[in-house]
Amino acid sequence: MSGSGIRSAAYGLLPGDTTEDVRTRGAGVSTQVAVLPVGSFEQHGAYLPLSTDTLVACAVAREIAAAYPVHLLPPVTISCSHEHAAWPGTVSISAVTLHSVVRDIAASLRRSGVEALVVVNGHGGNYVLGNVVQEASARGERMALFPAAEDWEAARQEAGVVTSLLTDMHAGEIETSILLHAHPECVRPGYESADFVADDRRHLLTLGMSGYTDSGVIGRPSLGSAEKGKALLASLSDSFGAYFSTLTAFDAG
Repeated sequence: MSGSGIRSAAYGLLPGDTTEDVRTRGAGVSTQVAVLPVGSFEQHGAYLPLSTDTLVACAVAREIAAAYPVHLLPPVTISCSHEHAAWPGTVSISAVTLHSVVRDIAASLRRSGVEALVVVNGHGGNYVLGNVVQEASARGERMALFPAAEDWEAARQEAGVVTSLLTDMHAGEIETSILLHAHPECVRPGYESADFVADDRRHLLTLGMSGYTDSGVIGRPSLGSAEKGKALLASLSDSFGAYFSTLTAFDAG
């Protein structure tokens, strides 16, 4: 399956499509699918930027757009990061607001003829996105949330990521690897010695991240590499095929 020609990287996080690009792509498919990266603006230790989750979500979305005929949207850059409020720089919106933003975007897309929306989530704390997709599906709308835990687990194994998904919670091997591949200029020194493990986080929603880590890191970033980052994105792109097939075969009637 092929994307729609050159997807410019010169615009950074913003797609470079013109309205004619969108029209041409839409004419070549039976069902139009849009991809919306949702990140966050929250602490990621001393070596990864506050925009890490947005950069990760956009890297995944760009990989998808290079392989499938989808309408790539600009990212939502601030979301539900309340568990990181103890660190300066973190900014959040409410779950209600994020729910409304995604639902409004989906409605706007449908009015313009884009029937399906895939939300590419880069932040684990955006629990409400699952509710958005469930509710949309119950209304007969075409929506999906990507990647699922199973997609991350498959990518972890295929990329040779050593850390489990439980341990690799925040600013760890996976996120560091993806940024070392996609945005190496954003990774500062220090990840090589920042490993910290806290697998039992049962009170996270009550205590926040500060109840488990002083540095803001939970995981093993020292194991990150650009090679793993590239392999992670390639695996996720492969996994997306099943989502694309499901949404384009879906009978909304």
